[in-house]
Amino acid sequence: MATRWGLCGAGKISHDFSVAVKTLPPGDHQVAVIASRSLDRAKEFAQKHGIPKAYGSYEELASDPEIDVVYLGVLHTEHWRVGLLFLQAGKNVLCEKPFAMNSKQVKDLIDASKKNNVFLMEGIWSRCFPVHAEVRRLLEEEAVGEVKLVKAYFGSPQLHIPRSVRKELGGGALLDIGIYCLQFVLMVFNGERPESIEATGVLHDTGVDESLVVVMKFSRKRMAFCACSIAVRLPNDAFISGTKGSIKVLGPMHCPTKLVVNDKETEYPLPEPCLSLNFTNSTGLRYEAEEVRQCLLKGLKQSPLMPLANSALLAEIMDEIRKQVGVVFSQDSQ
Repeated sequence: MATRWGLCGAGKISHDFSVAVKTLPPGDHQVAVIASRSLDRAKEFAQKHGIPKAYGSYEELASDPEIDVVYLGVLHTEHWRVGLLFLQAGKNVLCEKPFAMNSKQVKDLIDASKKNNVFLMEGIWSRCFPVHAEVRRLLEEEAVGEVKLVKAYFGSPQLHIPRSVRKELGGGALLDIGIYCLQFVLMVFNGERPESIEATGVLHDTGVDESLVVVMKFSRKRMAFCACSIAVRLPNDAFISGTKGSIKVLGPMHCPTKLVVNDKETEYPLPEPCLSLNFTNSTGLRYEAEEVRQCLLKGLKQSPLMPLANSALLAEIMDEIRKQVGVVFSQDSQ
């Protein structure tokens, strides 16, 4: 039986998610509902994507008994409030990244999922890509020996985009794109907490982080370096250096299709979309959707690819980076 998805938010990422789901077998996945705060917008979205039901409020989606899982694609300043609405209504939730604005909000979401015994996953879609699966396999086999250094870069010129620079919309490089570099490091080091974090950066006029560099030290003399920016384009590659070789995830490292292991390149092509996409390689959201389906079929309450403990640690690391760089959101004092 198909996993029935309810989309929350009729924005750009929900569009791409809907298009990605269409590349999967219809017997496995069905987008059954779209909910927006505007009924007209929801109806327009439903018509464009061939979705049977449209709601003009999130509450209607939360009380729909025919939905298996909600995809939360609203602004990340809303993730905590809207996420709690669905979790407390007993809904399984795939929440776009970042999970929430800070580690306290993330903890609230995780606690609510456990209290209501529902599935919850932060949409770090990168983890579900075949390239990342191959990276994990290679690391398990110690194909490059002992990993000593991980480097990840993500820069994209976004200063012209309001949600990227406005503080009240949760702007800044870290929460939007830097999170991908950090999650990659945590994946390589198996969710281990760093022994130290040193961050420096420059702020935009609005008070959000424009560019950041983070150096983390882990046990057994291992290190990680991350650079992210919403001011300039960076190489957007990720590197793993081990005592017996290297692994390179070619850009875009957050949704990759190419992997280089000791100079040997392999390609993992994506299916073509049926409608034009808003973001790079968005049909790759299909891997995340399928991961959620597999978890639900097995009765799991979290994904082994992106465990809730990883999300909690990621949020704590980002809190510490923001503290060092001097980025404060209104949610931090709530």
